[in-house]
Amino acid sequence: MKKTLWTLSFLLAVLIGTAQSKPNILWITIEDSSPQFFGCYGNKNAKTPVIDKLAEEGIRFTNAFSTGTVCSPSRNTIITGVRTFKMGTGNHRSNYPIPEYIKGFPFYMQQQGYYVTNNAKTDYNVANAKAFTQEAWNESSGKAGWWNRQPGQPFFAVFNFEDSHQSRTMTMPYEWYVKNVWEKLLEEERIAEDDFRMPPIYRESPEMRKHFARVYNSISLTDKRIGELLGRLSADNLRDSTIIFFYADHGEGEPRGKTNGIDYGYRVPFVIWFPEMYRHLSPWGTAGAVSNELIDFEDLAPTLVSLAGGELPEHLKGRVLMGEKRSQPAGHLLLSADRSDNGIDMVRSISDGKYMYSRNYLPFIPQGRYIRYMYISEIVQQMRSDYRADLLDPLQRSYFEERPAEYLFDIENDLWETKNLANDPDYKSVLEKMRKQLDEEVLKARDVMFLPEYEIGLVSERETPYEFRLDAQKYPFAEIYKAASLSGKRGKDMAEEQVKLLQNKNDVVRYWAVMGLRSQPREVLDNFREPITESMNDAYPLVSLASAAIAFQFWGNQTAEDILIKNCESENMDVALLAINFLMYTDNKAPFIETIKKVHEMPERNYHVKAACMDFLGSLNLVPNNFEYRD
Repeated sequence: MKKTLWTLSFLLAVLIGTAQSKPNILWITIEDSSPQFFGCYGNKNAKTPVIDKLAEEGIRFTNAFSTGTVCSPSRNTIITGVRTFKMGTGNHRSNYPIPEYIKGFPFYMQQQGYYVTNNAKTDYNVANAKAFTQEAWNESSGKAGWWNRQPGQPFFAVFNFEDSHQSRTMTMPYEWYVKNVWEKLLEEERIAEDDFRMPPIYRESPEMRKHFARVYNSISLTDKRIGELLGRLSADNLRDSTIIFFYADHGEGEPRGKTNGIDYGYRVPFVIWFPEMYRHLSPWGTAGAVSNELIDFEDLAPTLVSLAGGELPEHLKGRVLMGEKRSQPAGHLLLSADRSDNGIDMVRSISDGKYMYSRNYLPFIPQGRYIRYMYISEIVQQMRSDYRADLLDPLQRSYFEERPAEYLFDIENDLWETKNLANDPDYKSVLEKMRKQLDEEVLKARDVMFLPEYEIGLVSERETPYEFRLDAQKYPFAEIYKAASLSGKRGKDMAEEQVKLLQNKNDVVRYWAVMGLRSQPREVLDNFREPITESMNDAYPLVSLASAAIAFQFWGNQTAEDILIKNCESENMDVALLAINFLMYTDNKAPFIETIKKVHEMPERNYHVKAACMDFLGSLNLVPNNFEYRD
């Protein structure tokens, strides 16, 4: 009897499975990886046979971009389908609310009968993350997969591999890497320290090769793990009914990549593999095709909901990449980078696939800014040591020096972004076109990240930043952006405009005026010493603080020193973090050492503030830098 029932159940499952009209979808995501380290993207030294085979049989994309350059903001756009600069979620590991009606997109796939699973990373960068995650997935855990669905039920399964994460490639001690990466590889899977070309953005030396080889071997291990997963898919007889997506969450985790708003931070490897029965869904051709179509992570949610047969919610503005409802290709993309851990920043970028234009709104902060999780790594410490010893060429040195207001790179012909074309007269028309596109796109989006994080925190106590930004009375964005768009531009004329804006009635306008002044050189600021010093009395704490940062850095003002100390000790973590970041890039750090030690030991300081304190002290060699620091 039991055998008969089992046979009937099996036959029913086979019939249902045969009748399944919707594709199974497998997402393979990896961490912190750029295309140039994979064989299928032309690197002959890489050992990535599994991914290379997937690309050989699938569609390889050459212009795929993450919408951010660090994990949690990137994953926020992936799971919600909404840009972080609309949601207010651009700052790494923040905790701000989003509208209740915006769900994790797998929720809409569930409504179309899909069994949706996540294995296992979330890091979605939203308030109430546990409830948000539970609603999005049927199962989200280290044991989740397609295997728990009902017979014949279509599935969407995500598997996230962390073997290429920055922790493996640079942050954890070398001995940890040997045990957890090198020793997990067979001899033929390993890449030796002299088996690859060193990118020109890093110094060619045995020490740097030792550290950089970790990237290749970590990706090799990732490839091996993916092979094991695909083996299980085939063993379960699901390969011929499953569309496979492979991509990285953002660019390479090494210095100058992850966290930075340039191509090396944004561009990702991206492959889609179609089984025979679903090849008709591909608009890009047959196996082995290469597409230069512009795609980014805003497109993933609408594409998956559409594939599942669902209607797109109003908040999903990205493109549908395939199927009957495919959208028209994009001509350019707007990308963004904001705070990462304890290192503040703000960059907005436009790319058309050939060029990458990036606008640095806080260029007094270098690319190699103080971010504890990066700063403690051996490769960064080696680079800083080489910098102090004057062993780096001008390109390599630029990582530790103030940035220009604008970058323009020919990313089609200059893979490592070695030459900034922003001041090249031959590229003036390209620069002006992309500058105009960026301004138009930012204004259209009503980018809420132009609020300082302190202000986003206050807004979030009353409503969601997403909805706040849509109210022109509450958020006069055109006026704010006009002030912010001056920030980073250097010269007396610009400074005059910024000083005038210090009298504006809007707190955020004044904030951007003084942040722009911080990026001006001393010879310009000396002309405006009196109004900047007076601005230390501003009622808005961030304006007072930033004015004090200028007055102390350039004129050694004693009142400014007192204001900086007071703000380092602020009970508001966003104010304290901004104050300590100003001190990072202040030449005379001595008056603040005892304050920073005190702040680090204060109760209820969050991770970002504690990490900033450690970076400040580490820069003065007052604490060791060879360990992982976490709460």
